[in-house]
Amino acid sequence: MTSTGASTARSTITSTTLTRMRECAVTDRAELDRLLDDNFLAHVGMADDQGGVVVIPTAVVRDRDRVLVHGSTGSGWMRRAAAGQAVCLTVTDLSGIIVARTAFENSLRYRSAVLFGSFTRLAEPDVPRALDLFTEHLIPGRTGEIRPNHRRELAATMVLSMPIEQWSMKTSTDWPTDAEDDVAGHAWAGIIPFDAHRLGDPLPAPDLRPGIPVPASVRAMTTLVPA
Repeated sequence: MTSTGASTARSTITSTTLTRMRECAVTDRAELDRLLDDNFLAHVGMADDQGGVVVIPTAVVRDRDRVLVHGSTGSGWMRRAAAGQAVCLTVTDLSGIIVARTAFENSLRYRSAVLFGSFTRLAEPDVPRALDLFTEHLIPGRTGEIRPNHRRELAATMVLSMPIEQWSMKTSTDWPTDAEDDVAGHAWAGIIPFDAHRLGDPLPAPDLRPGIPVPASVRAMTTLVPA
């Protein structure tokens, strides 16, 4: 079921219909894909072994109509997820702080999505391509500059897949929405924009051998002028 906005997870997920701020709901799947493609970090929420809940930050990549996460084969939460436990996965992109004339109206500009479902483990032959997707999502062009994964590295890594079926998305691009009497006052209001994807000059590793230049993949992502 495709959703209509951000919602609160329930013990049994039956709906992703927005209950508050419905004007912020996004139902266009292309917008969800764009949010997933623009970001690297997700948070996965699920029940733990002690009857509580846990939220894990993890890298995420979209592969057509599914999202992929990966981690160690020894990870407890990965093993529980691979067994089919219900999860929710969230992705958030912040673009600014809304500075209102009152503290009550301060807010954030953002895009956020929640995906509901369960993971399945990728078969061993599919893992190398999936890990290349993670690398190319993080640093486009990098797989052509480095060695392939060793067999032992592949054996130590689990990749999980979840179909993009139940989801909700919400965006806020508002300006301050102060009351008229506050607008008539003397306090400043506006937006502090920021870009979480703006990257600075790369810093070489302390043990980098002399004479090794910054690769094309890293130059393309940073403020360096290409050589």
